[in-house]
Amino acid sequence: MLPWVPLAGSARRQLMFGGAVLVPSRAALHKGTLKPRGSPWTQESTLVAVKPDGVQRQLIGTVIQRFERWGFKLVGMKMLQVSEPFILAEHYQDLQRKPFYPALISYMSSGPMVAMVWEGYNVVGTSRAMIGHSDSTEAAPGTIQGDFSIHISRNIIQASDSVEGAQREIQLWFQSNELVNWADGGHYSSSYPA
Repeated sequence: MLPWVPLAGSARRQLMFGGAVLVPSRAALHKGTLKPRGSPWTQESTLVAVKPDGVQRQLIGTVIQRFERWGFKLVGMKMLQVSEPFILAEHYQDLQRKPFYPALISYMSSGPMVAMVWEGYNVVGTSRAMIGHSDSTEAAPGTIQGDFSIHISRNIIQASDSVEGAQREIQLWFQSNELVNWADGGHYSSSYPA
């Protein structure tokens, strides 16, 4: 039986398993040791972006460390200054009618950001739970937002909200030759053909 722990705080909405709110324990995911047979989990990829305030506050390494400690594998990373508004417009297409949209685009193009592609079992849902609520006043302690976010408009990080969204976002931000298919101690990448 897999070791499970209750999911607390605002992340409660993020992962549901058979009606009970559960996530695998940190020990089970540490260093990719959790590779259950017959699991409902599938190998997934997600886009994670450290926003300009996270870069400015030198939190890139802290974010990477948290994802690595959960056993996820980094298969792509780049630092960039977004100067093409069409990329941000495409990425945030579902927010274009929101009143904060112009400020969001201005903020995201105000400084460098770091885009990463992480791979692992249930990486989309688990990364959303690890990151926490985007509003720092509602983010649970222990989540990245809970520990480092200072305001909803300066919340240091974002991640894909679904497997389908992740596929779209990864294709938007990365060329296929920028993603590396590498072996991780016997745990092989299956998302990106060589």
